[in-house]
Amino acid sequence: MNTQSAALLPLLGARDLDAPLAWRAGRAISGRQYLADVAQFAAQLPERGPVVNLCVDRYAFAIGLGAALLRGLPSLLPPDARQDTLDRLREGQPDVFAVADDHRLDVHGISVVWIDPAAHATVDPAAAVPEMVSAMHAVSLLTSGSTGVPQPHAKSWHTLVYDVAAAVPRLAQLLGLPSLAGLNLVTTVPVQHSYGLESSALLGMLGGAAFDSSRPFFPADVAASLASVPRPRALVTTPFHLKNLLLAGIELPPVDLILSATAPLSPQLAVQAEQATGAVLIEIYGSTESGQVATRHTAQSDVWHALGVIEVHVEKDEGGDERFVFDGDFIPQPTPMADMLELIDAQHFRLLGRANDLIHVAGRRSSLGHLNFHLNSVPGVLDGAFWLPDDVTDGVVRPIAFVVAPDLDAHDIIAALRQRLEPVFVPRRVVHVASLPHEGTGKLTARAMREFALAQIAGDGTAVQVTREVPMDHPVFAGHFPGQPLLPGALLLSEVLEAAHSVPALAARLGLHPTLAVVKFSAPVRPGSALVIELQSEEGAARGVRFEVRCGDKVAANGRWLPRTNAL
Repeated sequence: MNTQSAALLPLLGARDLDAPLAWRAGRAISGRQYLADVAQFAAQLPERGPVVNLCVDRYAFAIGLGAALLRGLPSLLPPDARQDTLDRLREGQPDVFAVADDHRLDVHGISVVWIDPAAHATVDPAAAVPEMVSAMHAVSLLTSGSTGVPQPHAKSWHTLVYDVAAAVPRLAQLLGLPSLAGLNLVTTVPVQHSYGLESSALLGMLGGAAFDSSRPFFPADVAASLASVPRPRALVTTPFHLKNLLLAGIELPPVDLILSATAPLSPQLAVQAEQATGAVLIEIYGSTESGQVATRHTAQSDVWHALGVIEVHVEKDEGGDERFVFDGDFIPQPTPMADMLELIDAQHFRLLGRANDLIHVAGRRSSLGHLNFHLNSVPGVLDGAFWLPDDVTDGVVRPIAFVVAPDLDAHDIIAALRQRLEPVFVPRRVVHVASLPHEGTGKLTARAMREFALAQIAGDGTAVQVTREVPMDHPVFAGHFPGQPLLPGALLLSEVLEAAHSVPALAARLGLHPTLAVVKFSAPVRPGSALVIELQSEEGAARGVRFEVRCGDKVAANGRWLPRTNAL
């Protein structure tokens, strides 16, 4: 498709203007009402921009986007409203202003034009759908890179229009419908994110569907938002949000379609979601740079199918490494993805993992995405992620698993992963946490994970669990004791100290030669035993480290180490 062929493209795609375009608190808002609200708000905007759209309400966002387009102004869509983010948006742009709907929002000095999405303008039944210059700069999506600096990705209006046009036939086909007219979307993802924009506001404006204005987060709110709109219904979400929704055990109204962003989404979760809701679950694959480019029916196949006439090919970069490039249809220029793919043909592929999350352990290669997939597939793991620290143990960097798994201990998780992963990637340490630092989109960035991991093992009172196995053939058993071998207390303490020194913050706290303040041995440790060593830093002046060693369901030992300077 030649995206440059049309000089003008409409603000709204072909639709019945009297049918719902959006829903607010269960009340329908027609396409005609939207056009009236956009025209009224556009008259309030300054002549020069750009516009930072900070609206939380999805209908308010759509009004702000449409009004900016009418005035010929690009909309900047930041990932958050933090001061450093907004300060960077103002650099070199003295005319920048914001549109927002929540008066509690701190906009850090940027001029704001406020939107009240409930204050509707008078509808003109004869009003025509306005047309935009197709090549105009419509939006800049801003995503935080590894440095945290928002990286802008400019999108023209024709790119957004044809992006949606490529997805609509695929989704309608999967639903067995002639079009998406009448499909009502409930979305848990921020509309400022490329996936949230494409699959909610734009799928309504350009694809014939209608979107709910809310952004529910908690499972009960998601269920309420779904129930507030009629069928057919679609839930636009992420694997993280979806998993929490199903685990909540809340009765959900029937859902016809689930759209999920690509992340560690196991086939088991996809099947469970379809069974719980009656929906067809479709994953969307793409990037901020390319837009949405492929889909798959996850419960039925691991093969992705490119949208429209998009094709993918492999080429070598300057360093000789392979990269996979998508081209055609609405994509303005050939766009490489930051993923490793297995090509089946020009339009079909399998996703192997992120190219930039490949890790090497003891000469073996894997990806963090692959490891996280298997970790989250372990029954009882509600959420989990691997992290590769900077420190080296025995000359090898060992991955650490952080898990939300209140009903499993570290040994259970490690045993399950042994059935799924190569031995070198099975973590020696499993850290139980209350939650992981997911963004609003459900993504878990490398930067956020690193900061979180370092904080968790920073000796701030958080318990760290380290798993050790006692070899069956340890030479000490020859003398302790023939016929009834057991691990001597001195060696058990040595294991505890080694475990503490494997945690950088605890090693720094105790120093190289700490003092054993107290220890109590409560149960014998036999050959082949799996030990769970729990370490917890003490608050206050003592700066000690308490430990407990569990062997099965028994406490084998507990006690306390102190740095030598605090020896009693």
